[in-house]
Amino acid sequence: MSKISTLIAALAFVVAGALCVIVAVVAALRIEDRSTEAVAFAMREEGLDWVSVEADGLQVQLIGTAPDEAARFRALARAGAVVDADRVIDALDVTEPDSVAPPRFSLEMLRNGDGISLIGLVPEAIGREAVADGISGIRDGVEVANMVETATYPIPADWEAAMAFGFRALNELPRSQISVFDGRVEVTAVSESIEERRRYLAALNRARPDGIEVIMDISAPRPVITPFTLRFVRDLDSAHFEACSADTVTTRAAILSAAREAGLNGPENCVIGIGVPSPRWAEAVTTGLEALTALGAGTLTFSDADVTLIAAEGTPQGLFDRVIGELDADLPPVFSLHGVLPEPPEGGPEDGPPSFIATRSPEGYVQLRGRLPDDQAERAIYAYARATLGRDDTYLATRNDDNLPDGWVIRVLAGLEALALLNNGSLTVEPGLVSIRGNTGSQSAVSDLSRLLSEKLGEADNYEIDVTYQELLDPTANIPTAEECVARITTLLGERKITFDPGSVEINETSGEILDQIAEMLPDCRHARMEIGGHTDSQGREVMNLNLSQARADAVLNGLLARGVLVSNLTAQGYGETQPIDDNGTEEGRERNRRIEFRLLAGGVPSSQRETAEDPAEEAAAEADDPPAEEGSDEQN
Repeated sequence: MSKISTLIAALAFVVAGALCVIVAVVAALRIEDRSTEAVAFAMREEGLDWVSVEADGLQVQLIGTAPDEAARFRALARAGAVVDADRVIDALDVTEPDSVAPPRFSLEMLRNGDGISLIGLVPEAIGREAVADGISGIRDGVEVANMVETATYPIPADWEAAMAFGFRALNELPRSQISVFDGRVEVTAVSESIEERRRYLAALNRARPDGIEVIMDISAPRPVITPFTLRFVRDLDSAHFEACSADTVTTRAAILSAAREAGLNGPENCVIGIGVPSPRWAEAVTTGLEALTALGAGTLTFSDADVTLIAAEGTPQGLFDRVIGELDADLPPVFSLHGVLPEPPEGGPEDGPPSFIATRSPEGYVQLRGRLPDDQAERAIYAYARATLGRDDTYLATRNDDNLPDGWVIRVLAGLEALALLNNGSLTVEPGLVSIRGNTGSQSAVSDLSRLLSEKLGEADNYEIDVTYQELLDPTANIPTAEECVARITTLLGERKITFDPGSVEINETSGEILDQIAEMLPDCRHARMEIGGHTDSQGREVMNLNLSQARADAVLNGLLARGVLVSNLTAQGYGETQPIDDNGTEEGRERNRRIEFRLLAGGVPSSQRETAEDPAEEAAAEADDPPAEEGSDEQN
């Protein structure tokens, strides 16, 4: 019996020992895994992505190649701050110094009447003497400053061909700067004339080596043109330049293109010179040619900033008034327009009943043209139109007529007051009729206009109102509902997703562009209470995912605030991995689950609440006790 008891006791001792060993092994493996995860996370936080971490029992081994000794020391110090420094095994290599990329070789050569300067860095195998030999044909009798340095690195593949072409260009061009790089040569020079410039370009293009990029900028002196003149004549059968000036090759091409559109069928001679009155010369000329084409025939003259447009005899007065008014409005600042309509010969046809026309574009541009009784009325109507329709964008092109009906000015002023009630439209005043046409965002506009015109004109005057209500122009009808606000943002996020750099909660450039678009939508949606929800996939620890999603939702909210959005109706909420919309078992599903969403809050109460721990102390203890997420999980989430 005693033997059996002894045997049982021994067996129990063995079993207990085995269990202790198993528990110890499991504990060691757990410590090993947690240590590896913690150190790997620390490496990513420091940006040391070149370090890989492996466990060797209770020791942590750092493996990788550091770019320099400082980076290696930083990795060891960071690992020693996470686990006991005695447990860290240094298996790191350091990049050899001789693997550093070679310097960029370059050679700057300057030549003028005072001498030649050579500056740069060339391979030692080429040497400073070879550079001096390259200019042997032109250095006699001139001062040469050779400030070239050398470096002991291999000669780049295309360096010698580029340098040879650079020497050829320097020998050819007496006033030049030649920049030589591996595979590229830049030539900047000044010639004495256009013919000499053509000769230089032809010679260098023939010598251009294969495989070398050559950039040439050889300028020729330009004449001073004063006054800077252009004159274009167009009749019903032909059109030609009597004078043409341009300040650059680009503006010359633009002017000739516009002239061809205007019917140019003569020589395309346009001198490039100095003295242009405005950098917008080509724009002004192009606009003038378009106006001349609209008239059909006539003469357009530019003399510096003075512009004269003479219409052909017989041009209808209404057409002339419209074209002159539009041209005066479209010409760039500085340019001053004078329009001339030749008087018809005696006994010619009348030019129709008098009229006054005012137009207001959707952009706010106002044009006044037609007939007014005198200069005093013209000044009064112009001032009134600027005050009611647009101070800086009102343009006048009218002429005096002392035979207008009585009450003409009163009718024009009443019509302008009515036009001011429209978003855009036109006013036409004719003997016996005032017409108002256009678009409005007010549903009561027709009745308002009727009351106004009846009061101002009296019952004896006839008027017409042709006004269209457009909901898009209505400031009250065009406000989106709260549901439409969320739908618009959701549609945008379906096309362009807000993303973050791996392991980051900072708004990057791509996400910043999306926030710019959302910020444009939100001013019309201040009545909609919305929640910015942050979501992750299920990789990594639950607590870390929750914190990461909250930080990213906060980053979006702060990004909108930085863009001038009033965010009192917005709330940021992180949900971590708790609300997946796809399978976390696939990469595609995880990608969909990593998202930022905007949700409508019903009555100011969040549509879904963030779950909190039953005991905050227990949650804080759990967060402190858990290790960082597995390597790569934070980058994905």
